[in-house]
Amino acid sequence: MAPKTARITRNPELIRGIGKYSRSTMYHKRGLWAIKAKNGGVFPHHDAKPKPEAPAEKSPKFYPADDVKKPLVNKHKPKPTKLRASITPGTVLILLAGRFMGKRVVFLKQLPSGLLLVTGPFKINGVPLRRVSQSYVIGTSTKIDISGVNLEKYDDKYFAKKVEKKQKKGEGEFFEAEKEEKNVIPQEKKDDQKVVDAALVKAIESVPDLKAYLGSRFSLKAGMKPHELFF
Repeated sequence: MAPKTARITRNPELIRGIGKYSRSTMYHKRGLWAIKAKNGGVFPHHDAKPKPEAPAEKSPKFYPADDVKKPLVNKHKPKPTKLRASITPGTVLILLAGRFMGKRVVFLKQLPSGLLLVTGPFKINGVPLRRVSQSYVIGTSTKIDISGVNLEKYDDKYFAKKVEKKQKKGEGEFFEAEKEEKNVIPQEKKDDQKVVDAALVKAIESVPDLKAYLGSRFSLKAGMKPHELFF
């Protein structure tokens, strides 16, 4: 390590903190008066240099002790469900699952969600307007003219259930509410079903034996081979 050099100053200290010459003496001794007089009685000053722009993001010096979870960006865009070629508006379908399994229904249209809008109609076999997946239906060769049915108002929102906030109830009110809170179909949907049924039944009755065909339930019997059947 190099030895420290003695500090050279024009005003040596007599004792610590007290210089040999006063402030006014040093003012004249350093020639500050001449510099001030040369610049119109003001000390010259320089404009501050612009600071370099800080980097947008500085890489951290250390890694975090715990793994920081970052949300994944889902870049997948859902594609619309492709409808089978055998299923066209007016095609009679056979339901393979659910409450109405084995019933024959009329396909009306495909909804934006990819589900199929079907109906019995309700007046013939008790199947109301409902949505089904095309994975659980068999398309038949029977078709019905549905050009007279207006289907503009039917979409996925039409079938959405209304969620109501439930309030806390006493024991007596709870059992009474249970009886009242059964599935009650709104009158508006009942009227919509009647309008659709009226147009469909008119088209069905114009075809011989079609009404009885829709009213019967499909089932497999002993000795029947599903892969050899023609629907």
